[in-house]
Amino acid sequence: MMTIVIASVLVFLFTTVLTIAGVGAAFIIIPTFYWLGIPLTEAMTVALLLNAISMSFASFNYMRYKLVVFKTAIPIICLAIVFSPLGAYSTRFFSKEFLIAIFSAFLIFAGSMMLFYTPAKKKDARSSPDKELKVGIGLGIGAGYLGGLLGVGGGNFIVPVLVWLGFDAKKASATTAFIVIFSSLSGFFGHAAIGHINLRLLMLSAVGSVAGAIAGSWLMYWKLEAAQVKKIIAVVLYAIAIKMIWGLL
Repeated sequence: MMTIVIASVLVFLFTTVLTIAGVGAAFIIIPTFYWLGIPLTEAMTVALLLNAISMSFASFNYMRYKLVVFKTAIPIICLAIVFSPLGAYSTRFFSKEFLIAIFSAFLIFAGSMMLFYTPAKKKDARSSPDKELKVGIGLGIGAGYLGGLLGVGGGNFIVPVLVWLGFDAKKASATTAFIVIFSSLSGFFGHAAIGHINLRLLMLSAVGSVAGAIAGSWLMYWKLEAAQVKKIIAVVLYAIAIKMIWGLL
């Protein structure tokens, strides 16, 4: 029980910080849960639902400020809903060591994006509709499958591509948050269908996720600077990845 309480407190802290940074918290919640002794597949299942919960609260505010670009989000969502459960189902065909290795690589990628990636300052100078459609199809399939496989919702794959397409960084983050709600839910149901669910952990950590999303959204509303937060997150992600890789070796 103490492990679950600690996990819920950490969920609150991570969700608060990552909502400020505009990123879903699943990719840091999963290795944290794993460190606490929670089985990897159970950690993925709970983290996906927590992602959906926190991004729902964040998206509510984003929609109020008209930052979500629905015509881009909907096609990606439709494909992600299909491919995210496939990714979740695929976990049964891979060893725990393989999933940890892949997840460690993803953590390094996400940390590098946080630390080094700077969105170009464009004013919605979008690329052609055909290019957007093709990239959207690729994003829906790739982010959906990988998000379901790794239990991360796929948001970190989507944001940089949308910015590359010419989206304003805030609209890219807001649109991605909306997409992640559905891809995370789809992946969650995929994991839950094959029995990877811890109800007690889910209920308590959901409280922490909701509280963290509200706190993070409130802080973001007051224009809290996220640059330093992102650097801290990057260092944490690198540390977790190194620890997980060391455990494999």
